[in-house]
Amino acid sequence: QVQLVESGGGLVQAGGSLRLSCAASRNILTFTRMGWYRQAPGNQRELVAAITSGGSTNYADSVKGRFTISRDNAKNTVYLQMDSLKPEDTAGYYCNAELNVIYNYWGQGTQVTVSS
Repeated sequence: QVQLVESGGGLVQAGGSLRLSCAASRNILTFTRMGWYRQAPGNQRELVAAITSGGSTNYADSVKGRFTISRDNAKNTVYLQMDSLKPEDTAGYYCNAELNVIYNYWGQGTQVTVSS
């Protein structure tokens, strides 16, 4: 069973920064892709950023230039550095690990609240 544990959420003022962490219970390079999703009340869950096992990254248009996804293979941890935060970034943020497009694992989520 794969476990993903997120941390780093909180309350921040607009323009501020937060760094989210997602610690996996196994070697993150065994996953096809790892990503961060977010979901605000009344909205669908959306992909924010992802990184493949090969190191390729992609971002939602709304966060390009502000968010950075990275990983520390030795710590089996994926990070999401969020800068220039906006109130519309307020959501629950969820870590995801995908294996061969068949298996999907989710963390419990961490709340990010950006005040104006």
